[in-house]
Amino acid sequence: MTSTARTSYTLIPNQKYRRSNRHSRQHCDIVDTDPQSLSTLGYFKTLPLEIFQMLLNYLSVKDISMLCMVSKTIGNRLITYISTPSGNRRLLLQDFHNIELPGKKEGSYILEHYKSLGLLLKRCTLLLPTKDRLKYIHKILSEVSCFKFNGCPSPLHCLGLQCYGVFLQILTAGWDELECHRVFNFLSELSNLPRKVQTVVSSKPGSARKLELRIRLFCRSVFLNHWIHRSDSAFWLTRILKPWPMVNQARLLYIIFGPVSSLDGHVVWQKMIEGPTDETSLKGLADAIKLLYDTEAREWTADDVISLVDELSVVPREWLMENNARLLILSGNNICFTFMASKAVNGRAFELARLVVFLALVCEKDLYCMDWAVKMMQKVCKVFSTPGERNNFLQSVENAFAHIIMDMLQAVLSGDRDEEDISFLNLFHLINAQANFHKEILYLTM
Repeated sequence: MTSTARTSYTLIPNQKYRRSNRHSRQHCDIVDTDPQSLSTLGYFKTLPLEIFQMLLNYLSVKDISMLCMVSKTIGNRLITYISTPSGNRRLLLQDFHNIELPGKKEGSYILEHYKSLGLLLKRCTLLLPTKDRLKYIHKILSEVSCFKFNGCPSPLHCLGLQCYGVFLQILTAGWDELECHRVFNFLSELSNLPRKVQTVVSSKPGSARKLELRIRLFCRSVFLNHWIHRSDSAFWLTRILKPWPMVNQARLLYIIFGPVSSLDGHVVWQKMIEGPTDETSLKGLADAIKLLYDTEAREWTADDVISLVDELSVVPREWLMENNARLLILSGNNICFTFMASKAVNGRAFELARLVVFLALVCEKDLYCMDWAVKMMQKVCKVFSTPGERNNFLQSVENAFAHIIMDMLQAVLSGDRDEEDISFLNLFHLINAQANFHKEILYLTM
């Protein structure tokens, strides 16, 4: 046995290879399939690099990402392929403005493509340090102008930043917080985001409308919109807000999540000041506040969030109390109660009483159960430490109802009736709200 194996081994190198020699071909096959003699390229070692790259054109991006996990050598070949002009054309699709493709959901095809590309580059750069991974990926993606902060001339009609966002989400999935910090710092420095934010938060609201729009789109599309888990969304939103003082955090939160014009997408700063607004205009802000209040947002205390809500209610000037009440209702019971309890503890009973009135008004207008407002008031009453303080608060609520009704009546009597009779409708809703509010209180006595 040993002698035969040794003879077979010593004869092979001495034979000349001929296509017509069947015996020789059999021996060559045996050598190629020997695991010890195969290179990490496997059968691809027989192919010229150009042919290998041509074969890749027949694979999906997801399949290529699987291939790069086979060995480090193949991964290096794929990295070379990605950097070639043909690889760039194949992988860096830039049809971001032609989103109405036949048979495809709007933009879904190109978004799925960049998800797969994110997985490919994640796997190709698996063995590199985070800093080197980011540099390499930036080098590849820098060819795409719509991925840059100011790269696209029509950002409202472009899927570029959204594609960048889904790419980033797949790339960083599973990374620890320290690595994600580095990603945020890298992208912030690359886009000069801190300086741009400094410009808008220190300027008069609306004076840099185009820059406000760019910041909103970049933050939402790249950092915030594509996460599945709320803890991830809270992490990235925290990275955006935390470097700034509270007053600037509130301004930035309004830029990113506040109401915008349906015509040009610019932030509407006067929306909360000029008149009552609807739930749609406040939903983004309310969702962001709930996100920061959640237990997943470990870097925010309840006091931080309540202070942020308080600061937000004066951006750019003091909001109508009805809009403030609607935001609190949309933000959920815990935030609403904590906000009201904070006012009770800090001796702001008059403001609290007015807030109760407008909570009742919003419940009446938006068809919420009025018993919710009554139960919230009951809960807040327990925050006051003495019966005298509770009685004074309840008296303040009744006085607030009377004063606000008189103010609205005065507006109806002295003002010009507009086409929609908004002042009259507000008065009508408030009187109904008062009646239903007291009806719920009477039910509690039965």
